[in-house]
Amino acid sequence: MTLALMLGLCSVAAAGERLRMSTTTSTENSGLLKVLLPPFEKKYNCAVDVISVGTGKALKLGETGDVDVVLVHARALEDAFVAAGFGVNRRDVMYNDFIIIGPAGDPARVKSAKTAAEAFKRIAAARSPFVSRGDESGTHQKEKEIWKAAGMKPGGSWYVESGQGMGEVITMATERRAYTLADRGTYNAYRSGKTDLKTVFEGEKGLFNPYGVIAVNPKRFPHVKSALAMKFIDYITGPEGQKVIATFRVHGDPVFFTYGTKGR
Repeated sequence: MTLALMLGLCSVAAAGERLRMSTTTSTENSGLLKVLLPPFEKKYNCAVDVISVGTGKALKLGETGDVDVVLVHARALEDAFVAAGFGVNRRDVMYNDFIIIGPAGDPARVKSAKTAAEAFKRIAAARSPFVSRGDESGTHQKEKEIWKAAGMKPGGSWYVESGQGMGEVITMATERRAYTLADRGTYNAYRSGKTDLKTVFEGEKGLFNPYGVIAVNPKRFPHVKSALAMKFIDYITGPEGQKVIATFRVHGDPVFFTYGTKGR
């Protein structure tokens, strides 16, 4: 056996197990995973392979058994995923909120809206540019929910369906001087140096944005690393992971909030 091959085998052995996780672009874009994953990887001598996509696509990867665990934020889709037998042991992890961001001049007068639905109506009435995720992500699900509440189906040259992640959408909206619905975590990560868009609507109860973690069902997909997935779930919902999440800051501001560890 050559020395190079021996060193390669040692390297593979040293890496330990690999956990495949699909998650949303918001957790990736916010920078949270860079501080949340290393303690877990060190503790269990493993590596977490992250696939960052919209929630819809993240759950699809779970439905095909291509990942071991999912970390997403669209509760109705999560419940359907579990009910269909694709996932098990769903737990709450953290939450933040959705906000509407747009140009500082606020041409659609969104700041004076009383509800998110009214804000969207104002944007549509003014035909102000709006960039949608358009990717069946958790953010896109919430956007569609707001348009439905507004009694509208958006369309036209002012409405752009990007099919992109949250960071790319914020960048696109910045370039187009457009409005968009964003999660606060990604916006906080981008608002210093990457965008000059401002928060023009926030605080409505319906904009609550909870995140959940779900293990892919080993009875359906025997090849998944169920034991390691459960260790990960225990970690991010337990004291160690919850502390990392609760203390994570971007430009001095909290990005996600935790539920604590009681009754988990």
